Amino acid sequence: QVQLVESGGGLVQPGGSLKLSCAASRVIFSIYAMGWYRQAPGKQRELVAIATSDGRTIYADSVKGRFTISRDNAKNTVYLQMNRLKPEDTAVYYCNADRNYMKIETGTPDYWGQGTQVTVSS
Repeated sequence: QVQLVESGGGLVQPGGSLKLSCAASRVIFSIYAMGWYRQAPGKQRELVAIATSDGRTIYADSVKGRFTISRDNAKNTVYLQMNRLKPEDTAVYYCNADRNYMKIETGTPDYWGQGTQVTVSS
C-alpha cells in the first residue's frame, strides 16, 4: 500500500510563499505520476498540478505562473512551490499518486495523502 505524507502547510499573508512536500513510501516512485489537489470549504475538490513520470507538468489555469510542481525521485518526494499566494488559495491541499497521470487529471488516482491546510490571510 502506497503511503503519501504531506507537510509544509500553514498560515501565510497574501503575496507570500509556501512550499509543500509530499513524501511517498512503499512505491517505485519514479514510475508514478504525482499530483496535488485542493479543496476549499464549501467547494469541490480541484486539480492544482501534476508531475508525470516522464517529466511533464500540468497546471490548473488558476495557478499557472504562481505555482511550480517538482519531484525528486531520489528522495521519493514531490513538491509544490506556491508563490504570490491569494486568499482564494486557502484550502486543504492533497497529494496523490497513480501510474497513469490521466487518472489524476480526472480525480481518480489510486492513492491520496491526508492533506495539509494552507491558509492565506492577513
